[in-house]
Amino acid sequence: MTLSMTGFGKSEFTIKNFHVNIEIRSLNSKFLDLSVKLPNIFKELDYPVRKLLKEKLKRGKVELLIHYEKINLTHKSFLNKDKIIGYHNDLKEISEKLNYSADKDLIGYVLQLPDIIQHSKETLDEKSSSRVINSIEKACNKLIDFRTKEGLALEKELVQYLKNISKNLIAITAYEEDRLTKVKDKLLKAIDESKLKSLVDEKRLEQELIYYSERLDVTEEKVRLNEHCNHFKEALKEEESGKKLGFITQEMGREINTLGSKANNINIQKLVVNMKDDLEKIKEQVLNIL
Repeated sequence: MTLSMTGFGKSEFTIKNFHVNIEIRSLNSKFLDLSVKLPNIFKELDYPVRKLLKEKLKRGKVELLIHYEKINLTHKSFLNKDKIIGYHNDLKEISEKLNYSADKDLIGYVLQLPDIIQHSKETLDEKSSSRVINSIEKACNKLIDFRTKEGLALEKELVQYLKNISKNLIAITAYEEDRLTKVKDKLLKAIDESKLKSLVDEKRLEQELIYYSERLDVTEEKVRLNEHCNHFKEALKEEESGKKLGFITQEMGREINTLGSKANNINIQKLVVNMKDDLEKIKEQVLNIL
């Protein structure tokens, strides 16, 4: 089944005091190129997230974005009583030794010292971490669905280009026989104009025609090109066939170029140009196949 490398998937969920949005985008790339952007609270999930993306998405330029919003905010800060008492006692002891009366001001000084206010650290428990991973997997599945739909459209388009190439390949046959006849007429005309007909060896002329016949023969190229087209159609049904399809198009290009070099006929050249045009369109689309 043909899968595109282009896709988009998203999911969202709520855990504790967070509403989380997950978005995954993918574009075509020769390899798996991951860009994972996680908020600090999710940093510990970096490795399992990358492992999941690698298993699910295989190849492409993949970007994962996670955004979250705090909801049902509660008081997350508190005074460090032990620190306050410790600071107060130390300052009071120093004040007494210096004969400095500042009992009323001590608490104000203490509150300006470091580590008086503590903030609770936001962390994920095992259950919440599992929810995050499951939601990322859900977004991956949606992206794969997107890739599948794109792949079906790509496959339909590629099959049409293959039909065009096959149609032009068949059309070449109608012009093949005329080429040798024209070569023979051209040789005889040159001999007549040179007034060398009496000196021409018929066997030698026949050998020259056989030589041209072999040079102009495109039977092998036609057979190979047709086989490559059939191979391409079969590969479209396979999973992760993008690189394989790229190799097949290279072989198709070689056969079409050889047909052009052996054409020796304006109509065949036009058909070859049409085939090259369709092949370039195929190559462009194959770059986006997984």
